[in-house]
Amino acid sequence: MTESRRNAARPERLPSGRHHLSRDEVVASQRVRMLTATAEVMKEKGYAGTSVADIIRRAGVSRETFYQQFRSKEDCFVQALDAATHQLMGLLEAAWQQPPADSPRAMPSPPQPTPEEIFRRLLRRYLHALAERSAFARLFLVEVYAAGPAATARRMEWQCRFADALAEIFPAGDEDDPDERRFGCEALVAAAAHMVTVRLVADDVTGLHALEEPLVRLAVRLLG
Repeated sequence: MTESRRNAARPERLPSGRHHLSRDEVVASQRVRMLTATAEVMKEKGYAGTSVADIIRRAGVSRETFYQQFRSKEDCFVQALDAATHQLMGLLEAAWQQPPADSPRAMPSPPQPTPEEIFRRLLRRYLHALAERSAFARLFLVEVYAAGPAATARRMEWQCRFADALAEIFPAGDEDDPDERRFGCEALVAAAAHMVTVRLVADDVTGLHALEEPLVRLAVRLLG
């Protein structure tokens, strides 16, 4: 990502002196800056190598401001993880509801997309979001294992939610074994997470987007 794109994506600091923002707006702005700073610094230095001082320096806030909102570095990490994942889930839910780009919007009864088409649409949005927000993606996929049991447990919770979504996209048939079906959903989530992690660590954006086709084929073989 170029410097201009990094700066454009980074929340701006509040202007010095008097401004017209409410106290709640100031707190919210500071929170976003600290969560963003956490992701950016940890992408550069890793969880273990990042200190609270690094975060507040990048965010442009005081240590007192940090501890007004977070109990510790780990607490800040978990909340950054939650914020990023909630945002991602919102994007995926929106993509789930919208018709395909090539679907005629004027049709009175557009054809229902197949499970494969829905999965492809969501996967494409997921890969695009990871490429655009790679710092936050690394929190969920890489640094989470160094951040302690609370962060790891949160990661597992979110993976279960993704597996639940897969089970909804690819509904089980009458003859399917429920346990085997669930295992297939969890296996696909784990495989996708590993593959995108490898490419994120290598900063291989092209390779990240190239995962779409093989992962769609895998999903159809496992669950279609």
